[in-house]
Amino acid sequence: MRRSVWRASVVAAMILAGAACRTAQHASEHATPNVATDTPHIPARQPAVFPPEWRFQPGGHATFAPHRMVVSNSMLASRAGVEIMARGGNAVDAAVAVGFALAVTYPAAGNLGGGGFMVIRMADGRTAALDYREIAPLAATRDMYVGPDGQLTDRGLVGALASGVPGAVAGMAEALRRYGTMSLAEVMAPAIRLADEGFVVDSALWRQLLAAQPLITRFAGATLFYPGGEALVPGTRLRQPDLARTLRAIADRGPSAFYTGPIADSLVAEMQRDGGIITRADLARYRPLWRTPVEGTFRGYRVISMPPSSSGGTTLIEALNILDGFPDAPFESATYKHLYAEAFRRAFVDRNTLLGDPAFVHVPVEHLVSRAYADSLRATIDVHAASRSPVFTASAREGMQTTSYSVVDAQGNAVATTTTINSLFGSGVWVRGAGFFLNNEMDDFTSRPGVPNQFGLVQGEANAIAPGKRMLSAMAPTIVLDPDGQLLLVLGAAGGPTIITAVASVTINVIEHRMSLADAVAAPRIHHQAWPDSLTYERGGLDSATIDSLHAMGHRLREVRSLTNLNAIMRVPGGYEGVPEPRASGGAAG
Repeated sequence: MRRSVWRASVVAAMILAGAACRTAQHASEHATPNVATDTPHIPARQPAVFPPEWRFQPGGHATFAPHRMVVSNSMLASRAGVEIMARGGNAVDAAVAVGFALAVTYPAAGNLGGGGFMVIRMADGRTAALDYREIAPLAATRDMYVGPDGQLTDRGLVGALASGVPGAVAGMAEALRRYGTMSLAEVMAPAIRLADEGFVVDSALWRQLLAAQPLITRFAGATLFYPGGEALVPGTRLRQPDLARTLRAIADRGPSAFYTGPIADSLVAEMQRDGGIITRADLARYRPLWRTPVEGTFRGYRVISMPPSSSGGTTLIEALNILDGFPDAPFESATYKHLYAEAFRRAFVDRNTLLGDPAFVHVPVEHLVSRAYADSLRATIDVHAASRSPVFTASAREGMQTTSYSVVDAQGNAVATTTTINSLFGSGVWVRGAGFFLNNEMDDFTSRPGVPNQFGLVQGEANAIAPGKRMLSAMAPTIVLDPDGQLLLVLGAAGGPTIITAVASVTINVIEHRMSLADAVAAPRIHHQAWPDSLTYERGGLDSATIDSLHAMGHRLREVRSLTNLNAIMRVPGGYEGVPEPRASGGAAG
């Protein structure tokens, strides 16, 4: 296509997109509360086309339920959420129940010793974003992980010094206080039961323990998870009496039981044993923060996501805004992959250089998610050729150590939550007597500008370490509404920076490519984060012709086994469909 014709089509698409955006905004402002039986405003699904070598076939299975749905990386945790809703709780009650249950059944990422983000959309139209990200201890310093030789040490990854002040307990309790209908003791009952009575270890947990054995066996958790020096095998019943006691204390006395008293004393004692710097004062001063969600539209659908201190929502909407100005391109086409990569290249440059904790740096969110800014970035994209990222050297790494879960109730209340201790089993530090792992979230700060962290992210001064500061995150719990302002999608993901591109992929797959939710989640994913300057794709996810076309456009390609761990719910006629990540473990329950 000649450039003049392309430009004309882009302008036309932008005009139509703007009109659709205004229509969607008007509709959302006058929407009535949604219920599961309403018919979603979305065109009929179309069969997906995947490369022949891709490991998942189109036409996959989704779990259907007429009234309520929970999807997480643990079927036991999903069932805990459904149990709470069956007892009369709403989606927020259920989300808190799932969060505490994951601390028991999914210790690699579910946690009391980490933090997270929650995006809430109530059936009456209210929206909220809760930031319970960890914070740097008061004794933290700018160069605390730089060794005498000027090189980064591993102390931001392993051991007590890697831990930020945990926010999970305070955050979940705060969500329940403002939007829940049940008591903390009621919603925590399933988690306490799972810790007390135990659950059967499955192959997913066994594999995680095998992978993390060199880390965990350096610390006190080895006794529980590696009896006799070997990882718990599938079929073993895992009981966690120390964790059950901790959960009971929180259920009885609220979050203060975690941030003061014996549990806090145990956590601080662990710090002192291993050179950590979290103090009782750090724990006592921790507070979760309510924030205004960041919002945008894509093809007339409203996207609600997490603002800073997470970069997830801002980067997601910036990239979607860029793509929204281009005409549709088939999912399997090289053109779609190219435009997708170029949009995220630009969004990640901004993410890595401009975003940080808004209490410490000016974060130009309104500018970054504006249509005018997207127009200016789109004008720099050549539809036929890849651009180059500014010079930085980084190595890319992916992980699935975070966990995200989605909840919808019969009234149409929806919650998207992403929670993490960062790496698989966090810092490895196990709080003796309290029964949980501590995070290694301090690695998410910029320990040295221009030097990649464990996810290959090259970041700037906006995310430098400072006492009391929240480290920047890529988590992107997201809720999508249809053009009538009614619930369509609830989703989120794990995997460091690949979270953002995965959430975008599934959203686009549903809205633009008209895939079923099962196909939208199973579809091969690609990722670009500006640095390193390479387009990452999943093995078998691109056919040879597409690879050749992308090479010809100038893209540097990098193949990996798998990208990201995403759990999603979609509203469909008559109810909800839930799809856990087929690349990982988990379950949908309704």
